[in-house]
Amino acid sequence: MPTISGNYFHTHDQRFLAIVGPSPAVQLLAEHQDYAFAHEAGVFFPDTNTLYITSNRCISQDNQQKVHVTRVDLNHNPVTYEEVLTDIPMANGGINYGQDNVLFCAQGSMTEPSGLYRMSTSSYKAQLLKGDFFGRPFNSVNDVVVHTDGSIWFTDPIYGFEQGYRPPPSLPSQVYRWCPTDGNIRAMADGFGRPNGICFSPDEKTVYITDTDRVHGDGNINNQRVSSIYAFDITKYHGEPLLTNRRLFAFADHGIPDGIKCDLEGNVYSGCGDGINVWSPGGVLLGKILIHGGVANFCFGRNGEIFALNEHRLWRVQLRGHVKGALLGLKIC
Repeated sequence: MPTISGNYFHTHDQRFLAIVGPSPAVQLLAEHQDYAFAHEAGVFFPDTNTLYITSNRCISQDNQQKVHVTRVDLNHNPVTYEEVLTDIPMANGGINYGQDNVLFCAQGSMTEPSGLYRMSTSSYKAQLLKGDFFGRPFNSVNDVVVHTDGSIWFTDPIYGFEQGYRPPPSLPSQVYRWCPTDGNIRAMADGFGRPNGICFSPDEKTVYITDTDRVHGDGNINNQRVSSIYAFDITKYHGEPLLTNRRLFAFADHGIPDGIKCDLEGNVYSGCGDGINVWSPGGVLLGKILIHGGVANFCFGRNGEIFALNEHRLWRVQLRGHVKGALLGLKIC
């Protein structure tokens, strides 16, 4: 596949040059014409050099909406990929969960619950871990991140209902924290139109949450609705974390800010309508990695790699080698 540089990188602040380095590049790794196989998740396993991604909504042979899960093997040139046969209903975001598991957000269906599913990367068997808030079913769990204390934080917008595969919502569009060890679950933040991507700063003192209310699940777009990233401080009260000091961190000028990640320096990356936008920890737009058609989600790999999900196309972005994602804190191999 061709490797391209030049016009794919747009600098807004000189600090962006320290991120991209002297010879950044964008390489097309794989393309799937039949359906948009590279939409969400983006879960990289460094030990096996493999990547798990989820598709956009497709129509199955029995005329039902479905999502495909794909395993990408990065050890080959060109890369190879295969569909993972799993029973996770409408999988979306995901994250590494132990050495051999992916924790997927399942948006659910009319008959199957939305929630958090753990999938083994060896057998592809999936288990529902959490599917309700004290008996009230989640709407369409979208994205997830795991804190170092073991708690799982996730967003729950109403896209499934708007897109016709979930019942009417029984909960507000909120952000939750669930502790698998003791079973405690709490609503941590509300007041969103469509809470979507979520990530922690490297020191886990801040959580970033995207609100993609500009675009509703039925396709309605309104430029007066928010398309923004909000930051919250994580503050302990009586030994328990609460989210305080909600503030507007950034507004996406093109499309919506979907998936979101931090690097180890605290810079904030988000998949937007024109590619991947990068902000400083203080909210200054440093630059953009321009990919035609936009990027819904992405993940960091090794040595400055980013794997960008561009619907029908999967790209590898090469930044300066010292850049690492805070999620895995990958060391140079």
